[in-house]
Amino acid sequence: MTPSRLQRSPRWLRIAVRAGLIGAGLMGLYLAVTFVQVLWVSRQDDATEAQAIVVMGAAQYDGTPSPVFEARLDHALDLYQQGLAPTIVVTGGNQPGDRFTEAAAGANYLLANGVPDEDIRREVDAQNSWESLAATARILENEGADEVILVSDPYHSFRVAQIARRLGLTVHVSPTRSGPGGAAAELRSMVRETVAVSIGRFVGYRRLVSIDDQVGNIREGVGQR
Repeated sequence: MTPSRLQRSPRWLRIAVRAGLIGAGLMGLYLAVTFVQVLWVSRQDDATEAQAIVVMGAAQYDGTPSPVFEARLDHALDLYQQGLAPTIVVTGGNQPGDRFTEAAAGANYLLANGVPDEDIRREVDAQNSWESLAATARILENEGADEVILVSDPYHSFRVAQIARRLGLTVHVSPTRSGPGGAAAELRSMVRETVAVSIGRFVGYRRLVSIDDQVGNIREGVGQR
């Protein structure tokens, strides 16, 4: 509608159109700010001494971590070997028909790379980020711990940090340094994650459980955290 036609329209229509334009502008601004926040955190590494390293689960294939999961585990292993935390928590349940949980596959990988079993905690039931971090918070609370280094893909880091803080954890985020798929895949993941975060802030991250799998592990197409 041109300005001249808008001026000749009924007053209620002019108000409705202007309100719609303002609303669309504000929504666009909100999404843009959220995208910048997701992107900014994905580029930061806040690794510092903590009480535990928490590895967000990802796909595993009959006990073998997927490339995405392996990258997260390798990064956690590096942090552990630097002495930044004495414990690694691996998270994630299984999909129907799987013989292994994500946590079990992750724990076996860490064991094979020299991490003692007594330094590994397993969260084996969760199907999404909220459940994983809520269960992790309970495990650590029983040990008198609440300060963690979160390890996930760069695009996923902002959301899991927000969830963990809402669950009472003191959070340091240390994303993996890169992920498979190239720049185009990373951009698509950032955009999808921006939408998830934007919705989660309004409805609550816990209510995003039903779409968590589709957003959190887009590159894997399975079991997000």
